[in-house]
Amino acid sequence: MTAENLERLLERLVREPRESEVLEFKSNYLEPHEIGKRLSALANSAALLGKEHGYLVFGVEDSTHAIQGTTFTPKTDKIGTDELERWLLQRLNPRIDVRIHEFDYKGKHIALFIVPATFRQPVSFETEAYIRVGSITTKLREHPEKERTIWQQTSAPFEHEIALADCSAADVVRLLDCQAIFEMFKLPFPQTQDGVLEKLLHEGFVRRSNTGFAITNLGAVLFAKKLRDFETLRFRTARVITYKGNSKLDTVRDYDLEKGYANGFQELMLYINAQLPANEEIGKAFRREMRMYPEIAIRELVANAIIHQDFRESGSSPRVEIYADRIEITNPGLPLIETDRFIDEDKARNEVLADLMRKFDICEKKGSGVDKTIAAIELFQLPAPSFLITPHHTKSILYAPMVLNVMDKNDKIRACYQHCCLRYVLREPMNNQSLRQRFQIEEHNYSTASRIIKDTMQAELIKVKDEESKSRKFVTYLPFWA
Repeated sequence: MTAENLERLLERLVREPRESEVLEFKSNYLEPHEIGKRLSALANSAALLGKEHGYLVFGVEDSTHAIQGTTFTPKTDKIGTDELERWLLQRLNPRIDVRIHEFDYKGKHIALFIVPATFRQPVSFETEAYIRVGSITTKLREHPEKERTIWQQTSAPFEHEIALADCSAADVVRLLDCQAIFEMFKLPFPQTQDGVLEKLLHEGFVRRSNTGFAITNLGAVLFAKKLRDFETLRFRTARVITYKGNSKLDTVRDYDLEKGYANGFQELMLYINAQLPANEEIGKAFRREMRMYPEIAIRELVANAIIHQDFRESGSSPRVEIYADRIEITNPGLPLIETDRFIDEDKARNEVLADLMRKFDICEKKGSGVDKTIAAIELFQLPAPSFLITPHHTKSILYAPMVLNVMDKNDKIRACYQHCCLRYVLREPMNNQSLRQRFQIEEHNYSTASRIIKDTMQAELIKVKDEESKSRKFVTYLPFWA
């Protein structure tokens, strides 16, 4: 927060008629254990009242709200050899993102603790959870009904949460790529700042607050000029790593997209495509470059990684890793549907984000992205992509060209199943002939396709459409779930 924003927030807080469950003033230093108790109480009380933050302010007299200043400097104070800030945060469970700001207001020093509301779990300090009842801090276990309410909380959508509070109109315009917003909505840019803000408010990119405006996660992740300007989103930048060879041993390039996902998506795709190998195709009159991988497949899988990521899974971001023999596209979080059903089902974790990404033509309409990816892969005669789940991530893998006799059994089964799914969603059941075309198998080698079909049936991924049919020549197949 800027000095101007901090001053504006302080002025708003001292205008409150009295201390409350989410606001406490102190003239000067408070014993560290007492500070810890209040951090716990403010986080829990904010959750109960549906507030985003609680505030502990040093340098303000609690009864008159007069700004007196304080000698307390929590950013530099220590307990023994440990920094006070570190000491406090280590004793909170779960660890919440408490922000401590020190600043001068009209020559008087202020220390301000901004305490985020907890979610679904009471915050304890040294194993004891606290709550504020009016302006009194007390133990949460003495109020079981309040504790139960915290445990039973349901989550607000990530997109609606606040990325940066207490912004001025100038801050909003400085931090968000407003020009890109109107371009992507295909609207003329307004003549006035008020016209810009009206659109941002209407779309939910910005909300009004007591001190001006607050930028939502939706606005920031889509249209930030620099994601690192938003503390809670600074590690959500899309990352592209290019390796030499087929392992992580030798990194060639490492790139982070600084912008939001919408205003930066085209830049991201241009960068990825520039890293990919290309073959020169000679036509009747012109030469042209053909990329090894279909662009629509990469575009859809990268967009899906952005849309379906779990923003509450800390420590990672959407990532594209380019190897000599494959591309791995990873997003934090586990999928909401089974990987075997990616081609025919679609369920977005972040619905508002997903809807806007489709509206901006960044990805295909709901439920059609993966099937178009599979169709493009088949057109390029590439091995079938893999969709994998790790303990904390979802990964899509595209493979470089590979002839049929080099593919292992699992490669062939995966390709057969995906081909069967694709044919089904196109209302054209798979048969031996369509699979031969998929693998470019000569007609006289139909038994090779039959063997792949048999292996896929034994894996229980496909089934015969008409079990009672006597003709084996014209038999057709369906996915196991059809």
